[in-house]
Amino acid sequence: MGACMALCSLASCASCLCGSAPCLLCGCCPSSNNSTVTRLVFSFFLLLGTLVSVIMILPGMETQLRKIPGFCQGGTTIPGIENHVNCDVIVGYKSVYRMCFAMACFFFLFSAIMIRVKSSKDPRATIQNGFWFFKFLILVGITVGAFFIPDGTFHDVWFYFGIVGSFMFILIQLILLIDFAHSWNEVWVRNAEEGNSKCWFSGLLFFTVLHYALAFAAVVLFYLYYTKPDNCAEHKFFISFNLILCVIISVVSILPKVQDASPQSGLLQSSIITLYTMYVTWSAMTNNPNRECNPSLLSLVSNISTTEAMPTSSPGMVQWWDAQGIVGLVIFLFCTFYASIRSSSNAQVNRLMQTEEGKGTVGGEEVGEDGLRRVVDNEEDGVTYNYSFFHFHLLLASLYIMMTLTNWYKPDITTQAMQSTMPAVWVKISSSWLGLGLYLWTLVAPVIFLNRDFN
Repeated sequence: MGACMALCSLASCASCLCGSAPCLLCGCCPSSNNSTVTRLVFSFFLLLGTLVSVIMILPGMETQLRKIPGFCQGGTTIPGIENHVNCDVIVGYKSVYRMCFAMACFFFLFSAIMIRVKSSKDPRATIQNGFWFFKFLILVGITVGAFFIPDGTFHDVWFYFGIVGSFMFILIQLILLIDFAHSWNEVWVRNAEEGNSKCWFSGLLFFTVLHYALAFAAVVLFYLYYTKPDNCAEHKFFISFNLILCVIISVVSILPKVQDASPQSGLLQSSIITLYTMYVTWSAMTNNPNRECNPSLLSLVSNISTTEAMPTSSPGMVQWWDAQGIVGLVIFLFCTFYASIRSSSNAQVNRLMQTEEGKGTVGGEEVGEDGLRRVVDNEEDGVTYNYSFFHFHLLLASLYIMMTLTNWYKPDITTQAMQSTMPAVWVKISSSWLGLGLYLWTLVAPVIFLNRDFN
């Protein structure tokens, strides 16, 4: 009897991985919508590729691989067996570029396939919501093929793809943060109106003050460590200009006319956007090739002079553990997870993100004959998110991860080194300006266009 039950369970899992049947949920899991589960699984593919990239760029990984007998060219050998693997390609920044190239191709493929899917009745929706095992094999196959791409100009060209894609993904991150802040404020204000108002409003005040305090502390540290009295004019401009813009959006968010048109707007959202803008400003300044204006974090902590902090003997060393890179990964993980489960009532954000939350049918809990919960198909009448745009968003996320793990350094195909460049600085700074402009538009648009519904 136990063997029969095990075989039935295995068959159910096989239908989930290899077929189009809705995936099974364990008995302790709540019933979930098809749209949410699909986004989570695709996001898991992205996170899996990110984890592989992080492992392959770890310091000393190539040294450890060369110790494996008969594996790396130039490494430990086994008599009679020739080492064929070029470990210089499967570790370091080259491996990150190839892994993220494979993920970008994978998501581009599905983005093209899923154009104009309107409901789960479309045959392509079956591909979107099932066949996970075959999708994984496709991703693995593209990844293996990517590692056979000749060096040549691949890294140099793909760097510019990464720059453009990362610029667009930073904007998407900002949109998701705006949406998160609106949802956060809306929920807490509603709880305050229904229950203990003093407690909820105190919480809103606390986090608002905390975000502004962290942003102000960041500005002070920027002026202290990333500017010099007779140098670093660009940094002085970046810090001052972004600070002025953040003050403007904060003031605009509490203007009476803005509050009347958009009661859900407020200082909590502005504080989050201000703090994120300071992060992007910091991230941009860390890419300045002028080391006098860009001290390393280790030199700041150890109180070492900037001229001694970064030796020039090893320009190809990429410190993926740089603090701004780690913060970038944390924000990326949060935004990726939030994009997979978000259910926003903000119409402006939904239009920007190509989602139509709440459009799909709301199904009840579906329980199979075996007593296990199944994913509910809530998109028979219409999809709740744009399939194609979601994959395009993950494509941009792949490029952003590539740039973040390599600290936005540009590969030099002649010296095989990684160099920091000013274009990366301007891309990040301009994305912060455009992001602030988008947030300002969400505040003033309801005031300018009074006859349009922005709720």
